[in-house]
Amino acid sequence: MRELDPLQLRDHLAGADEAPLLLDVREPWEFEICRLADSVNVPMGQVANTPLDREREIVVICHHGVRSYHVAAWLENQGFQRVINLSGGIHAWAKLVALEMARY
Repeated sequence: MRELDPLQLRDHLAGADEAPLLLDVREPWEFEICRLADSVNVPMGQVANTPLDREREIVVICHHGVRSYHVAAWLENQGFQRVINLSGGIHAWAKLVALEMARY
């Protein structure tokens, strides 16, 4: 899996030919507080039961980057090859990229 910090991910998203799936694995109450535009909320415990496109790049997001790291590693173990973990999570994104974003 690749790990990108918020600034690297911002640049990666800006230059992507095809938008990756932004898979937010936080709980719904966390997702309501703040989220990346166009992200999809699938709590960590539900990822295994959610059909995902193996060909599409997937960026996994959580609060601080720990849950997303575990989900990204699990996805790789399931044969997904284009997986990115947002290092530092949505919290780091709010601190470095989207300064106006709510934090918790």
